[in-house]
Amino acid sequence: MLPSPQTICETARIMPQPASPPVARPKVIYVMGAGRSGSTILGVTLGNCDGVFFAGELEKWLGKAGRSPLPGAERERFWGEVREQVDASDLFGGRASRMERSSALFHPRNWPARRRMRRRYRQVAEELYRAVAHVAGVTYVVDTSHYPLRARELQHLAGVDLFLMFVVRNPHSVVASLGRDDVVERRFGALTTNLYLWLTYLLSVSTFLRHPREQRLFLRHEEFLADPHAVVAQILERAGAPASTPDLARLRTGVPFQGNRLVRSEVVALERNEGRPQQTSLVTSLLQLPWRAVLSRMRPTIGMPTPRQPVSASLGPTT
Repeated sequence: MLPSPQTICETARIMPQPASPPVARPKVIYVMGAGRSGSTILGVTLGNCDGVFFAGELEKWLGKAGRSPLPGAERERFWGEVREQVDASDLFGGRASRMERSSALFHPRNWPARRRMRRRYRQVAEELYRAVAHVAGVTYVVDTSHYPLRARELQHLAGVDLFLMFVVRNPHSVVASLGRDDVVERRFGALTTNLYLWLTYLLSVSTFLRHPREQRLFLRHEEFLADPHAVVAQILERAGAPASTPDLARLRTGVPFQGNRLVRSEVVALERNEGRPQQTSLVTSLLQLPWRAVLSRMRPTIGMPTPRQPVSASLGPTT
C-alpha cells in the first residue's frame, strides 16, 4: 500500500494561463540514459507536481515538424501553440538525429554536417524549452529524450538552467523489455542490447561527470519504484522546485509530445515494488559486470544530502 503524501498536488497545469508571462529562463529536468529505463513513468510523476510540465521525448519534435504523433485535441492545441513560437522549419525532418543519436558518432561522413548544424540546433532547443514553459505556464520542463549526445548540446545553452538526471535500470530488465514481441517498437536481441547499453553508458557517464555536481543526480529505476515519494521529493528539492509529491494512485499523463504506450492512457497509477527482473542471463551478467563497478561510483545519488540541507528535513513521515 502506498504511503500517504504530506501534501497532494492536483495535476500539472497543461494549458497556458491567459496572463502567463514568458519564462525568461526555463529550468529543464533532462532524463538521460538507455531506453526502456523507466524515464516515462518518472516524467509523468514529476509532471503531476505544481509548476512542472512533462514534455515527453522532445528530441522527436524536430523530426515530426513540431506535430505530436499522439492523439487528442488538447495535445494538438498545446503543441500547435508551441510550434507557432518556434521558427525551426530549416531543421524539420530527420537531419537533427545526427546531433542526438549515439550511433551518429560511427558515421564520419556526418561529422562536418554536425558541426555546421550545432549552433542552430542549440538555438532551436533553447527556443523550444522557452516556448513549452510559456505555453504550459510553468518554470520546470521535464524532457525524457534520454540521449546523452542531446544532453551534451543542452549543457551549452546559456538561456536554460539544466538539471541532469542519469537514470539506469537493471540491465536484465532492459534486455527483456527491448526483446518483447508484443509492442510496436523495434525488437533487439540480447547481444545488440548489451552493446547498446555499453555505448549509452560510456557517453552518459562522461556527460554526467562533466556537469556541475549540484545540478545533477544519479538514479536507479528500482530505487524509484521502491519508494517513489521519497525519490520524487529529493529530485524536486535538488532541482530547486518548490513543489510537493503527487498522488501516485492517480497520475494524469498530460499532453507530452512523444512517449511510450503509457502516455496513451489518461490516468495511470504507480505502485511500489522492487522492480526485480523476471529473468536473467549469464551473458548479460558478464557483459555488464564492468558497469556495475562504474555506476556504483556515480555521485550524487538518491539518499545523499543536498548542498542546502539534509534530505530528511524535507520529507514527511512514512508508514
